[in-house]
Amino acid sequence: MTDALPAASPAALPEVLYSRLLEDALDAVIIIDEQCRICYINGAMQALSGYASGELLGQTLNGLLPDAVAAQHDDMVMAYIRSSRTSSVLGKIREFAIRHRNAQMIPIEMKALDLGMVDGMRYFGAFLLDVRVRRELAAKNASLLAQLEQQALCDALTSLPNRRAYEAQAEQAMARAARGGGLLAVGVADLDHFKKINDRHGHAVGDAVLRTVARVLREAGRVTDVCARLGGEEFGLLFPDASLEQACKVAERIRAAVAAAPTPLPDGTALHVTMSIGVAMLGPGMTLDAAMSDADRALYQAKHQGRDQVAAAG
Repeated sequence: MTDALPAASPAALPEVLYSRLLEDALDAVIIIDEQCRICYINGAMQALSGYASGELLGQTLNGLLPDAVAAQHDDMVMAYIRSSRTSSVLGKIREFAIRHRNAQMIPIEMKALDLGMVDGMRYFGAFLLDVRVRRELAAKNASLLAQLEQQALCDALTSLPNRRAYEAQAEQAMARAARGGGLLAVGVADLDHFKKINDRHGHAVGDAVLRTVARVLREAGRVTDVCARLGGEEFGLLFPDASLEQACKVAERIRAAVAAAPTPLPDGTALHVTMSIGVAMLGPGMTLDAAMSDADRALYQAKHQGRDQVAAAG
């Protein structure tokens, strides 16, 4: 069996190998002296900065730095060299930016190092990583997450908040009312004879009616009110800072606006629908479910009394 060859000692490797490795490294590399003059950049640094090697060698590093950093960078380097204190920057990975040849600021991740003394001159080096793609991906992911969260809280047909969003906003309104001692009323609204509309005109017309009603709900209430589609033809209402009487007045305005709003039909005629609404107070110590149950009972009363009206919980 042939004996394995002994591993080469790092000291025995020619310096040209290190140079070749740095030159073709994926990370950008830059070396400066203690006077902040650029002594070396590799190919990745040339691509990152837009400068050829010969354009930067011997030039001050300040031309690549943000203005606020460039104004104090040289003094900071000299203060570090004269001091025996440990740097809070060197050896640590941090977010930074460099100036491209076209003046664009390029976001980077950087690790700067003290390379020590060589022939009486102090040198510093840095590895730089372009993070533009990472940031763009993070921004796209954040945007996608925001869209997904919005979709999770939004009714696709009417673009109103859905039941989950309604309950979340109700909890927030309850917390505000508890902190400030304010009033809070809730409402449950239901379209009258909606099944007959679907049976007679089809679900496409029924969907159009729901969209019309959703628009009216957004427009007829107060700016601070919340309206949501709870499911089917049922809608939830929140009336912050409103007594039962005030909430009923707003609900009456909504009811009248729904009754007056036409939904165009394919034959050119218009369809009008009516809505019944039950309103109840969400008092201190009450749960949302309890208040909604009170509003449901008031809604049943409105239906029982002939529909197309507002009823308040007793």
